[in-house]
Amino acid sequence: MGATNGWQEIALQDLATEITVGFVGPMASEYVPKGIPFLRSLNVEPYRINRAELMHVSESFHQRIKKSALAPGDVVIVRTGKPGTAAVIPDTLAIANCSDLVIVRPGPQLDARFLAYYINSAAQGHVFAHTVGAVQQHFNVGSAKTLKLLRPPLHEQRAIARILGALDDKIELNRRMNRTLEAMAQALFRAWFVDFEPVSAKREGRRPVGMDDVAAALFPEHFRETAIGPIPAGWDISTIGMIADVIDCLHSRKPDRLPSGKPLLQLGNIRDDGLLDPSDWYLISEDDYDEWVSRMEAQQGDCVITNVGRVGAVSQIPPGVKAALGRNMTGIRCKISHPLPTFLIECLLSDAMRDEIVQKTDAGTILDALNVKNIPSLRFVSPPGLILDIFEKRIRPVRAKMEHNFKASLTLGNLRDHLLPQLLSGKLRIGQAERIVGEA
Repeated sequence: MGATNGWQEIALQDLATEITVGFVGPMASEYVPKGIPFLRSLNVEPYRINRAELMHVSESFHQRIKKSALAPGDVVIVRTGKPGTAAVIPDTLAIANCSDLVIVRPGPQLDARFLAYYINSAAQGHVFAHTVGAVQQHFNVGSAKTLKLLRPPLHEQRAIARILGALDDKIELNRRMNRTLEAMAQALFRAWFVDFEPVSAKREGRRPVGMDDVAAALFPEHFRETAIGPIPAGWDISTIGMIADVIDCLHSRKPDRLPSGKPLLQLGNIRDDGLLDPSDWYLISEDDYDEWVSRMEAQQGDCVITNVGRVGAVSQIPPGVKAALGRNMTGIRCKISHPLPTFLIECLLSDAMRDEIVQKTDAGTILDALNVKNIPSLRFVSPPGLILDIFEKRIRPVRAKMEHNFKASLTLGNLRDHLLPQLLSGKLRIGQAERIVGEA
């Protein structure tokens, strides 16, 4: 492809000051609890750095492998696992290092964020064609150097990156907001139903924090001893089976996936924060769906828990969604006598329940598994109903906001993915894209 509207096709090696590779070698003995942030492939997602499971290395090791040191504005590209995934090193990672990533340091005529968008979209054909290796496929430095970009003038690169970046910044804001909201919900659950802070406060003659007199009056002033330790007087040890129906998935051959149809939940739809991810539905025929919902059609307020792989990962079905349970997952539905879906999801997400799940998980030769028969016996401490009602009313809006933010982020991501190839090819001009984003 030649010049288009003044755009030029140029090899990446002619636009970068350096293209190199992160450290390649054994790392297990080099990690330290605190030190220089050290990125691996799993930390690089399209358009962003994910700090979950971020490792650290010592300053001395960082100096020894200075060639792979990272700086804000560098673009990193995954070599193995998910080749071609690219992100820009943010200003918040002023000093960092990495292993097994292609590192691109853009020159003065190449915008880093524009380059990351280009690699994640228009360059994927090149990445696929140049991924090599018989055992573990990888995208190497040589292939990165020969990648050709249809490069607009710098001011247009920045305008494109600004338009797409506005969408990604909002997605990231929603992501951070949801982390805060879930932390708030879990903090309240832990304070009331695990650490029993209001009870301890009243026993010590203190006013419970963040609680009005009406709510505080519902909590006792004393504890009683039980098989699992002291719990508030008048409270009980309950189980999931006492408050919810536990429904196994259909154990049958997985139906064929179709371009359109009704959703069959898969493990990838079950997120770790309790939200359901519908961005990659596994769609099946009407007849298959009818068969797979013969035991349960998951709908608003129901929870779904995974039995293998990420054992005990839980999501709650949001409003407007109905789906069939896929293999290796179990449905949990509030009993009519216990219509408290927010308490249910927060209970299932709590650290205390995580410990229960670990105790009830069977170790297998290949994969650990949470047997469906063990789920009803998962224990928790149950307070009187009026306390549960207060918790439900306080936290339900929090989870509703999380569901709204996540849905909005999916919409913004779809818009970005729609605009991206058109902007990078020059088919959509800057002014048109700005109007579309403004309307969104």
